[in-house]
Amino acid sequence: MAGRRRKNGGASAGEGAAEAVLPADLELQDLYGAFAAHGLDDEDLDDAAVLVPPVKLPAEQELAEQAKAVPMFGYALALARWAAPHRTVDEFGDLVEEDRGPAARLLGLAPAEGEVPEEAEVEALRAWSLACDLDLVELGTTKDGEHVAVPGPDLEPAEQGDPDTVLELWLTAAGIVRELAVEADSLPEEEAAEEEEEGGEPTPEEGGEEDEDGLNEVEEARDAAAELLDEALQVLYETTAFADPGNETVPLGVLAALLVVPEGEEPSEELLGDITDVMVALDPMLGDLAELGLLDYRPIDPELFDEEEGEEPVVVGEAPLDEEESARFGLVRLTPLGQYGIRQWLLEDGYDAPLVGDLAQGDAAELLRGVCESANVLPEEELRVWVAGREPVPAARELLAAARGDDAYGPLRRMLCVSALNLLGAEAEPAVREVLDDPELGGSARAWLSALGATDVPVPDRTMALWTVVDTFAAQLLDSGGDAALLRELITDLPVKGDPAAWFGELWRVDHPYTADVLEAIGELHTDRAVAKEARKAAFKARSKG
Repeated sequence: MAGRRRKNGGASAGEGAAEAVLPADLELQDLYGAFAAHGLDDEDLDDAAVLVPPVKLPAEQELAEQAKAVPMFGYALALARWAAPHRTVDEFGDLVEEDRGPAARLLGLAPAEGEVPEEAEVEALRAWSLACDLDLVELGTTKDGEHVAVPGPDLEPAEQGDPDTVLELWLTAAGIVRELAVEADSLPEEEAAEEEEEGGEPTPEEGGEEDEDGLNEVEEARDAAAELLDEALQVLYETTAFADPGNETVPLGVLAALLVVPEGEEPSEELLGDITDVMVALDPMLGDLAELGLLDYRPIDPELFDEEEGEEPVVVGEAPLDEEESARFGLVRLTPLGQYGIRQWLLEDGYDAPLVGDLAQGDAAELLRGVCESANVLPEEELRVWVAGREPVPAARELLAAARGDDAYGPLRRMLCVSALNLLGAEAEPAVREVLDDPELGGSARAWLSALGATDVPVPDRTMALWTVVDTFAAQLLDSGGDAALLRELITDLPVKGDPAAWFGELWRVDHPYTADVLEAIGELHTDRAVAKEARKAAFKARSKG
């Protein structure tokens, strides 16, 4: 993924720090093969930068409205208001028997008249429990020993839609649901069903070492479930960040494969079975998170895993499926609320989890410097945010001025400047024409105008043309992080004719801080041995002249 790329800001492309890894890589080292891919061992890992791709989020007011629209969260608010001025509860803080039916009716879970279904009362009790956990209601005891609940201080600002209050409450609720989803998944099926019916914590019977072993197994299962869920959420966060609008939905089988199959490999028969196991494990946990609006989730069709006598169990990936059949294996989409929640958890864990547009809040110099120096950045998005609403000519002048300089990031700034000019469009032309004779900007300015369709663009002199070749290649060298395949494509377009010795004889004399680096890269990657040899000789001369 693009977010894994780390730009090298040094004068030599080969002198950068260790390749950065994403948060999911830290949890999935064995599965992704990240140690080998990034050249890291256990000792290097602590020193590697951890990259979290930038995400786009709606305004907090909009996120708060989405949170209030989540049914379970809305139920908790409604029951907290219903508790005013106070409501009798039992010694555990739960609704008393006679209030459970009315609570279910209040939430629209049961008809206004007639019998209240048991499942409606259970749902009302869950919503009440959430209201208590969020302190939307506070529990106490009267002088007469009666247990009562009263609305908490956060209820009124939450009802009024105060974004800080609503999002803090929702995030707390999301953390609770996340933890409960893991707890439920870690229990043996019989115990989980029993606990769901009783609504309480399982109490192990006394049995010495046997009970202790059982508790250890449950704890290990809980840790494994928590790790799996965290990994899945991290991968969803990353894939959503890079998805085109409208394409954020991920088949559950694809998500499971990302967690199981080493990167770059095809799944073996054994791994296909592992993918199915991971899907089945994630299915109930993702369903729980969907209840609080972190996800839009279509669960696995249970009929797919009903084994008829004599039939083999379904294994994902054994045969191609059409779109509808594939959807029966589960579909998951991280909502904006889910992105918000996971980002907050990442920030709490100490990760740098940027938002798109964070680098576009200052002037052009701050924009270009920030994009160059940040490893986890989507350059096009930052540029798009910056140019939005600006007058093209003044903006172009500001960008061009910020692009000058012979420091280590100069070539990359000039490449980004051209990208921003493309976003500004033809209306930026007057500003671009002003720099046609600038020794650093003139070459790229002429190329930009020609691409725009201008027919009166003067041909650059030899010095400017060669300098621009080095600068353009250096920018790609920095931006690609030394990607050999991409650099080979660029090398094939170099104007090396039948006399490479003469061409490189000019190029090594170009007064540019990256001349030697560019020549060395050409020497290493050019497929024509004669050309590569001349490039290496020129690189040696360029190094020697310093």
